[in-house]
Amino acid sequence: MEWIYSTTDPLWETLILCILVLVIVIIVSRIVGLTSFSSMTNYDFAVTVAVGSLIATILTSSTSLAHGSVAICGLLLLTLIMSKLQRKFKFFNKVVTNDPILLMDGNKILHENLEHEGIHINHLMAKLRESNVMNLDQVKAVVLETTGDVSVLHKDSADSDEPFDEILLKDVRRKV
Repeated sequence: MEWIYSTTDPLWETLILCILVLVIVIIVSRIVGLTSFSSMTNYDFAVTVAVGSLIATILTSSTSLAHGSVAICGLLLLTLIMSKLQRKFKFFNKVVTNDPILLMDGNKILHENLEHEGIHINHLMAKLRESNVMNLDQVKAVVLETTGDVSVLHKDSADSDEPFDEILLKDVRRKV
């Protein structure tokens, strides 16, 4: 039964490390703010994955709690700094994040934009079905967001003339 559990395995140390790492992550994410683990940008996603990897490394390898905690704090602090720089400097925001891009304009599928972004038509159709679109005439717009998510703006019915606030598409690229 040595392959299941070895008496030399540091199970108690691992349990204590779990608690300590959780406390550290909670404290740091409270300091950095609600967007600590959001997926608002591509680097937010990368930081979230990196922090998860660091936590696993701390818990399962010889990396010290102090070293791992500094790395986690550093990554989350960099996220906070990046966020502040993006808000302060428009140029910096343009360099760091991609603009969202239109995949459908009304019921018209923008094949060139799909191809440029590497999205297969089947994936677009799946997103439309997920959004309960029953007819392409119900679509106002489909946007590939900076996070990689696809947003579907649609009408309740094909013949609906609901008002549409163009501000929703203000920074969305129309063509590649």
